[in-house]
Formats: sequence, structure tokens, C-alpha cells
Amino acid sequence: MIAIGAIAFVVLRSTTPVIDIPSTTAVVGQATPITVHVRNAHGVRNATAAIEQNGTRFPVWEMNQASKSADNTWNFTAGLKTTPQLRDGKAKLVVEATSNDLRGKTAHAERDVTVVSQPPTVSVDSDQHYLYLGMADLATFNVSGGWTQAGVRVGDQTFRAWPMTGGKSGLFSLFAFAWNMPAGTIPVVYAGNGSGNDVTSPIAIQFPKKEQPKYTTHDLQVSDAFMQKVIGELDPNGTGDPVARFVKINSEMRRANNKTLADLQYKTADHFLFSQPFSRQSNAQTEASFADLRNYIYHGQKIDQQVHLGYDLAVTQHVGVEASNDGKVVYAAPLGIYGNCIVVDHGYGLQTIYGHLSHIDVHEGDMVKRGQVMGPSGMTGMAGGDHVHFAMQLDGVQIDPKEWWDPHWIQDHIARRVDLPGFSATAAGAVPASGAKPQHKGAAHHRRH
Repeated sequence: MIAIGAIAFVVLRSTTPVIDIPSTTAVVGQATPITVHVRNAHGVRNATAAIEQNGTRFPVWEMNQASKSADNTWNFTAGLKTTPQLRDGKAKLVVEATSNDLRGKTAHAERDVTVVSQPPTVSVDSDQHYLYLGMADLATFNVSGGWTQAGVRVGDQTFRAWPMTGGKSGLFSLFAFAWNMPAGTIPVVYAGNGSGNDVTSPIAIQFPKKEQPKYTTHDLQVSDAFMQKVIGELDPNGTGDPVARFVKINSEMRRANNKTLADLQYKTADHFLFSQPFSRQSNAQTEASFADLRNYIYHGQKIDQQVHLGYDLAVTQHVGVEASNDGKVVYAAPLGIYGNCIVVDHGYGLQTIYGHLSHIDVHEGDMVKRGQVMGPSGMTGMAGGDHVHFAMQLDGVQIDPKEWWDPHWIQDHIARRVDLPGFSATAAGAVPASGAKPQHKGAAHHRRH
């Protein structure tokens, strides 16, 4: 009776394996990497994978040696190299696994896949693209064949493709040439189908050497009062050396805050939310510019160095901070060194950033109009004086806003290539980059972050 009871107990405890095929497994090409997760408390006795197409099942992988692990991950490849009988079109990836116990329960999982024998092809526009450090451009292109992702790649940065506006055929991508991208980098249009069959095609570019921006370096004097203000506001429960705490805020918190901003690229509209040039904060003095390199000096010693990726714009204390263009608020909350921060999405991954506000008068999800006041300026976060930190980003890469203030640049680089509904280069109230007020040197170091 004891033996019968023990067997019954084991049978009762027998469980069916749980199979997980990641959703990214959607295309099978020549030799596509595939990952399968199988979980079972007693381990796995055996597991197999096959591709089923037109009623025929073709084995592609088998695990013959039992695993006692409760959580297993197996990697293998599948495709036409090992299974030439496959044909372009729909199929199923079928995975089965049997538990490693007396009962030996078998689980079955399927995922729809598409077999693609040839890589996609891309054809890029024939325009000459004039590129400048820290700035943006737009490329149009066509992709044919089976593909699941496409866009523009600049070095290690990727910018999404979007269907052409106005119902036209083809794709376009807004992309950035980052302020610190090596000058010899050639942007390429890429397309892939998830099977390893990625293709690229270079964009025709000009990189005018004499017209590239010259970034400046400044020594920023850190006073005892400013250091105490920063660590008191941004590290109120911290202990230890004030200089170490300040540097940690200025470096580690800055990186984390910029990661938060970059991740907002996924909160973007798939259409243009604006139809006018971007406007600059009214009557503002420029206290700091894009990509300024700052040496932080404390009691005569350099304690840190950071790059400032925006414009510090000052008018008077608590001036109304204006939305640079029509858009949707996708962030409205405190954000570390940026203090009270607002991010407005303008579509296709293009977003504006406003930092250091005294308080915020809009909410995430609000639609705002160009020139609308979203709250008063201030000195929250890592700001030593009342101003607004204004910045822009494109698919998470921060860029120089000045070209977007210029209606003629938008006309030449954006509206000429894609349909930007209602846009006019002669829109009233536009402030081109050349119209920006000169930097006000007095007390500039008090306002920077």
C-alpha cells in the first residue's frame, strides 16, 4: 500500500511543461536563430522543434539528453540552409517538450512564422544630404521584398522608418547626426526581416567642413551655496563627502535622466502634430548653447566635466514657459537635474524638452498649442538661476534645436521631401536661428546646469 501511495503521489505531482516561443520569432530565412524557453519542476526529458508548412512537418531541432533543470533555454537555427524543402510563405514553428517524471506529460506550442528566402532590397533617394554635427535630416526610400524593420542607421544609432505622408508610396526617416558622431560616419538606410537577411544602402551626403558648428568649452565655478543647493534638493538623504555627492548627481543622475528622456521616443505619434516652424522662447537671452563642454571648478580644482545638450534661455523670473510648437505632452513631472520637466511630442519621434520650471501647469496627455504657457520658469533641479532649459530630441538622440527655429531649413530639409500639412516657410512669428539673440555674458555661469 505504501508503494502504491508513493506512485500515486508522484503521478499527482507530475506537471505539464510550459513552453515559451518569443514573439520576436516571426520570420524564418536561410539560418534564423531561434530561442525556446521550457519550464517544468521536474526538468525536461526531451524536446523537439519542427516547421510545418502545407501539411508537412520538417524537423529542425531535437534535444535528446534529459535535463533536470526546472528552467531551460535552448538556442538553435532553422531555415532553408538545413531545410531546403521550405517555400516562401506562411508556416508554423511547432515545439514539443516532455516532462522528466514518471507521468511524462507532453506540451505543445506553435507560433506562426513567414518563410523568406531572399533578403529585402532598398533604394534610397538621390538627394544630396547636407549634414552638420548635432543636427537632423530626412531621407526617403523604398523597401521591397519581405521585411519587418527598416530605417536609417548612423553609427550605432537607429532611427525608425515611417510610411510616406499624404498616401504616397515609400518610406521616410527623420534621423540625427549626433554632436559626438565621428565626422566620417556614413548614414545608411537599412532593412531586415528578422531572419538575419539585413541589407543597407548608403545615403548620399555632403559634410561641409567649414560650416560645421564649433562647440565651446567653459569653466563653470561651483560655489559652496550652489553645491549645497544641488545636493540638498537632489540627494536630500545622502551622506558623505559633498563633492562626491555633487559629482554623482552631475554624472550618474544626468545619465539616468537622459535615459528617461530617450525612452520617451516610444511615446510618439505616427503623424505630424505641427504645421508651423518651431518658435523660440519670447524675448529670451541665450545663457548657454547646445553641446557646450563644461568644466566644473570647485575651490580652484576641476571636479567634473559634462556636455550641456540644450539652450539655457532666460527672460525674467517666473516667466511663462512657452510650447515651441503644437504637440502632445508625454512627460510632466520632476526629473532629477532637469527639475520640473515637460516633454512635448510633435510626431515621428521629434520631441521638445523644457526644464527647471517652478511648477507645471499641464498634464501628461494634454494637447498644447504653439506659444501656450505650460508653467513658469524657475531654478529647480541643477539650475543656479531662473531660466528654462530648452532641448530637442529625435528618436531619443538630443539634437541642436536651432535649425527647427528656421522655417527655410524646415522647408528645404523636411517639407520638400514629405507632405507637412499646412506648413509655410513664411509663417508669421517664426524665429530663425540667425535671429536668435546674442549670448548675454553677464551672470551666465549662474544659470547653467
